[in-house]
Amino acid sequence: MRISGTDRTSAAGGHDQQQQQYHEGDHLQYEDEFDRIAVVDEEQNGHSVDSRHSKAANIVVICPGANRGLSPCKNASVAVDGDCLITSPSSSVLTENCCLLRKPTNGTMKSKLSGVRDRLQDRSLLVDLLAILFGVGAWIGVNSNFVQLPLLVVNAPEGWNLPSYLVVITQLGNLGPLIYTGLQKVRAFKDSYMIYAVLIIGTVGAICMAFLYEVTAHVFGAERSVAMFVCVFALALVGCTSSVLFMPYMGRFRAIYLITYLIGEGLSGFLPSIVALIQGVGGNAQCIPNNSTNPDAPEFVSYTPPPRFGSMEYFIFVFVVLIISTVAFTILDNHKRCRKEYAAVVINHGNDYTYETGHSSTTTEKSNVKLEKSKILSNRNYTYLMVLLGILCMFGNGIFPSIQSYSCLPYGNVAYHLTVTLSTMANPVACFLAVFLPHTSIRAISSISVLAGLFTVYALMTAFMSPAPPLMGRAIGDALVIATWTILVGLVSYVRLSITTVFRYQGGKSLVWVGAVTQIGSLLGSVLSFSLVNFTDLFQQYYPC
Repeated sequence: MRISGTDRTSAAGGHDQQQQQYHEGDHLQYEDEFDRIAVVDEEQNGHSVDSRHSKAANIVVICPGANRGLSPCKNASVAVDGDCLITSPSSSVLTENCCLLRKPTNGTMKSKLSGVRDRLQDRSLLVDLLAILFGVGAWIGVNSNFVQLPLLVVNAPEGWNLPSYLVVITQLGNLGPLIYTGLQKVRAFKDSYMIYAVLIIGTVGAICMAFLYEVTAHVFGAERSVAMFVCVFALALVGCTSSVLFMPYMGRFRAIYLITYLIGEGLSGFLPSIVALIQGVGGNAQCIPNNSTNPDAPEFVSYTPPPRFGSMEYFIFVFVVLIISTVAFTILDNHKRCRKEYAAVVINHGNDYTYETGHSSTTTEKSNVKLEKSKILSNRNYTYLMVLLGILCMFGNGIFPSIQSYSCLPYGNVAYHLTVTLSTMANPVACFLAVFLPHTSIRAISSISVLAGLFTVYALMTAFMSPAPPLMGRAIGDALVIATWTILVGLVSYVRLSITTVFRYQGGKSLVWVGAVTQIGSLLGSVLSFSLVNFTDLFQQYYPC
């Protein structure tokens, strides 16, 4: 008897059928290597069994001959070596000797490795790598600015108010999408040209940031970090414009590569945080005597030990990453091997794609994606989630970054440094958890939001009580403020993505409203926090000496 095994059909339908031959009686030993097995019974004139009906059931078809030492199944279920054999419920091709063999659910190591091999063969690792590097360049500039704040606030003339300035300037980066939309209405530019321009702006901004971040100018009656603000704006243009340029550009590729691009975006928060952890902050501020003062009336000044390497080297690293991201996009946009991974799409102009329908293919497409049935939200719940999303964005993108320095710096530079780096890393971690452990019910979203609210109360309390927050100068106080901010940022990120997932299945312009509410909430939060920090006495800076 000849057993022909048809391997897993790829998601893109790009694999040919492969056959392997085994001796009689080996079918039970090797059956779990395949998603489905068609058996040719030579005594039935080589009639092959149609196994198309076995796709959903994850079963294989066994058609033994009557004199092959195998008992016919007839219509009864039979247990053979712990495996269940049942007769086909509906197939005119199958005879009474043809049985359906369910594959073991645990599988073997060989079958699992075979599945991994098949998935890797179904994609281009080159495109995966390039998509990740391309995605890293999207937000690494913005993330690096905030991760470096524990060192920047030490010498900047704005002091602890610097984060509130950076939050507002980052929001101004949304001018990028507006400019892009206006240019597309005047003249249709290729989106690849626009991406090159945006990446070059970000790269120049990063290298200028490395050498000019300490340059100040006298503006509006005070010294301002003008050069830093200009560079931050350039880097913010890259991040904000990536939402309407980078991600839609990946739409021309097969859907599997959008995931790798998003992994790259997640790494744009991880990489600067890891480098910042290696960099350190040198330690907490110390009071040392000023040698030039009168010995009879000693004067002390604040001294902060230097980090392992300075902000210049840090932003040079960001510059190198953006160079690599630009080179990766250049290869992704021009290499023939990459273009072979395009989806069935007609590229008209800009990000205007038309996906082909009715395209004939000699291969079949197999999807393991389970269709989700979501309930249509009532008007009340729809409005509730939109308002909740706006509040979360107002705090997460506007208020929290602006007041974090007042909440953490009284506990020391080390506590602030760890808070900024770990909370930046918590954002992509929470997003990954939201993908694999989604909670899209109104009750679950509300419960997690309430939990985030409790952490928010403590974070705000420490900021308002600066320069003498609770447990200041004690290790438990340092650990508590670090844990509070890290968990808080993770919870807010998780809930925001969960709400976005809910609206994704509502149809219509729901996602458009999500984007609008996100930007409006972030803008309101940044303006509110900037006003409170710079024009009121609610937040007080701590001076160690």
